[in-house]
Amino acid sequence: MTVGGWTWELLLVDDDSGDGSVEIANDLAERLPLRMEVRRGVPRDLSRAVLHGIRQARFDRIVVMDADLSHPPERIPDLLNALDGCADIVVGSRYAPGGEVDRNWGAWRHLNSRLATLLARSLVNCSDPMAGFFAVDRNKLPGPGQLHPLGYKIALELMVRGRLRIAEVPIVFSDRQRGVSKLDWRQQVNYLRHVHRLYLFRYGGLARLASFLCVGASGFLIDVAFYLGLQWFGLEHRLARFLSFWPAVTWNWRLNRAITFAERPWRPQGRQWAQFVGSSLLGLSVNVGAYTALTSFVAFFGQNRLLALVCGVAVGSIANYLVANGYVYGRYRARAVDRPQ
Repeated sequence: MTVGGWTWELLLVDDDSGDGSVEIANDLAERLPLRMEVRRGVPRDLSRAVLHGIRQARFDRIVVMDADLSHPPERIPDLLNALDGCADIVVGSRYAPGGEVDRNWGAWRHLNSRLATLLARSLVNCSDPMAGFFAVDRNKLPGPGQLHPLGYKIALELMVRGRLRIAEVPIVFSDRQRGVSKLDWRQQVNYLRHVHRLYLFRYGGLARLASFLCVGASGFLIDVAFYLGLQWFGLEHRLARFLSFWPAVTWNWRLNRAITFAERPWRPQGRQWAQFVGSSLLGLSVNVGAYTALTSFVAFFGQNRLLALVCGVAVGSIANYLVANGYVYGRYRARAVDRPQ
C-alpha cells in the first residue's frame, strides 16, 4: 500500500502469546498490508523478536515500535525523513528537547528510566538510549553473528555494536491504556548484564579492569563484615582476620566468574577457585611487599604511610587482575561473544 508517497507494510511479531493477536491480525490483513510473524518454540524475548522482524521485513527502511500505542505513530514520517540525512538510526526520544513523558508515570518509573539512561550514556551519544521507537536502515546494521542482545533494549544493542550514526526526533511518550508492563526485576537484572556486556565490547580491557576492581571492593566489604562479625561472636581478632579472608575471596571468585569474565569458558569450579585463591594471595603479597619497600626505602612514603598503603593496594590489585585475566579465567577457547573489535 502507498500512502503519502510511502509504500509500506505492517509487520507484527508475536512470541506465541496466545492472547488472540493472531486472529485480530488475520482480520485486519484482509484490508491492510499487514503480516503476522509468530515465533514458536523459542524463549520469549523482545530483542530477538525485533531482530526476527527486521530479517523478515520486505523493505530496508524499518520502523520499530511497541504495539500498545505508547509510541506516537504520527511521528513515523519524521523518523524516516531523518534517515535521509547523515543518520543510520533515528530514535524517537522522550528526553530530547521537545520530548515528553506521560504525566501518569510515577516517581519510581521516572527514577528507574533516568538511572538506566545514565548507565548507558557513556556508551552512545543519545539522550534516550532506552528508546524502543526508532527507524533504521537495515543495510547499516551489523550481521546477526555480531549481535548479542539480552532483554528489551535492542536499540542500544544496535547503536553500540553497529557503531551507528544517531539522530533523534522528540516524541511524547504515552502510557499504555491496557495491559501491564513486562518490566520486572528479572528484566532489570538482564539490563544490567546487557550494559555490562556492552561496556566490555566498547571499552575492552579498561571496562574489565573496572569490573574486577568493583568486585574487589564488594569483596572488601564482605571481608570487613565477617571480620567484625566473628569478633562479635567472641573469636580472637587474628583468627577472625584469617577466617574472614575465605568468604571474601570466594565471593570475589564467584562474582568475577559470573560477571567480569562471564564470556570465558567455565572451568571446573574447585580448581578455578583454588587458582583464584592463589592469585589473591599473590596480589596480597605484592600489596604488602610494595608497601614495605616504599615505606622502607622512600623517605616520602615513610612519612606518608597511608599513601604507601594506597599504592600497595593499587599495585597488588593490578597484579591480581593480570593473573586472573591471563590464568584463572584464561583466554584459551574463549568465545567471540562481546570481544572488543
